[in-house]
Amino acid sequence: MDYNTLMSYIQHFGYAALFFALWLGIVGMPIPDEVVVMTGGAVTASGLLHTLPAFILTYLGVVSGLSLGYALGRWFGLSVLDRLRRKEKMRKYIDFSEKLVHKYGSFALVISYFFPIIRHIMPYMVGLNKMAVWRYALISFTTGLVWTAIFFTTGHFAFDHVQELGELIYHLGIKLLWIPLALGGLYFGIRYARISKNRKGGDKL
Repeated sequence: MDYNTLMSYIQHFGYAALFFALWLGIVGMPIPDEVVVMTGGAVTASGLLHTLPAFILTYLGVVSGLSLGYALGRWFGLSVLDRLRRKEKMRKYIDFSEKLVHKYGSFALVISYFFPIIRHIMPYMVGLNKMAVWRYALISFTTGLVWTAIFFTTGHFAFDHVQELGELIYHLGIKLLWIPLALGGLYFGIRYARISKNRKGGDKL
């Protein structure tokens, strides 16, 4: 499916097209989520769809697609992860997701929303680690609301430039994957240095 096909589906099926384009993102839709969500905003600016129902269906598509990943990780565990690891292109993203969980715990779920591909892998990871359903829902649904609002609103104002802008953000997100790990390493490095300094100060006393 390309961008023009997505627009054709929206014209024919309306709000449902937005929902299913995002819900099916879990199986690797060729259009980035950023582009789909921004398109939802763009078609409301053109008057093709009404803003509130379009936003609601877009948001539900985002969180339901990711929640499916959580459910698969929680109830099917390592079998799902093993299948993903067989895809050579996915291994580095799985390793990256594992490092995020190790460094940030539950907050890794928040971070993952803002990085393509990792956004879809992280629910598997936290599901595999048996994160409580209520905790997953609280973190994922809240962050998903903010994330959807940002890109939906951007699409509303970007209008004719949605495809170019969305793909630019997608590829930029891929290139900047190292940032959260670098920040985490810096934080723990500073924290370790402070603890060591305090211990030395205590020994002198």
